[in-house]
Amino acid sequence: MSLGVYAAAGALLLVLLRCALAQKRGVRCFLAGSVCGLGALAVLALLQPVTGVALPLTRFTAFVAAVLGVPGVAAVLVLRVILRV
Repeated sequence: MSLGVYAAAGALLLVLLRCALAQKRGVRCFLAGSVCGLGALAVLALLQPVTGVALPLTRFTAFVAAVLGVPGVAAVLVLRVILRV
């Protein structure tokens, strides 16, 4: 991966942390969203034989799940359907 991708990911993480720190319980909510996103990724992996929906665990999907939470996992699934990857 190029340096630009890492820079964009770091900038996104800094913006989200700044927004989380500006709220009263921002860090707790940020961590809860991260845990929920990684949990959603794990549930997708466990239910893959039943549902047929597969989302491979890569650095990108783990980062999106950890930073953006469940909406990030849903966005990756939608992008996968749109791009037919």
